[in-house]
Amino acid sequence: MSIAPNKVVSVFYTLTDDAGNVIDSNKGQEQPLTYIQGVGMMIPGFEKALEGAAAGQQVAFSVAPEEGYGLRSEENVFTISKSQHFKDSDDIQVGGMIAAEENGHQRHFVILSVEGDDITLDANHFLAGKTLNFDVEIKEVRDATAQELDHGHVHAGGYDH
Repeated sequence: MSIAPNKVVSVFYTLTDDAGNVIDSNKGQEQPLTYIQGVGMMIPGFEKALEGAAAGQQVAFSVAPEEGYGLRSEENVFTISKSQHFKDSDDIQVGGMIAAEENGHQRHFVILSVEGDDITLDANHFLAGKTLNFDVEIKEVRDATAQELDHGHVHAGGYDH
C-alpha cells in the first residue's frame, strides 16, 4: 500500500540541518512516529516527499523553509514589559523559553534579551528559515479508520482511546 491522503503512516526518521547536525530522531526507539497523511499533522514538504512511497522503503529528502516551518520573520520578534507580564521575573533568562496561550493554542517564545523592564521575544519556530534534511524509514502504511479521520489523529492499533 502506498502513502496517500487518509493513510496512517508509521516511520522512523532522522532530521539534520545542512551541516549534518542531528536536530531530532526517533531511530532506535521502540515506537515509530505515526501520523495521518494529508490532514496537516506534518509539515507540507514531509508529506509531499513521502507521497506514493510504501512500507519498507528508505527515503532521504530535503525540505525548503517554505515547505517546512516557513521563513524567519522579524515581525515575530518583539519587546514586552517584564513588570506587566511576569509576576516571578527571576526565572527569565536569555536563551530560555516561555509559553503563553493565544487563541486557545499554546505558543512558545525564545527570550532574546532582558534589558531593565524590557524583554525581547522571538515567536519564530526554531526551525524557521532552515532547510530540513530527512532520512526516513517507512515501517507501515494502512487505511485510517473512520474514527481516526473524524478525530484527526491516530489511535493505537486503530482503536478508540
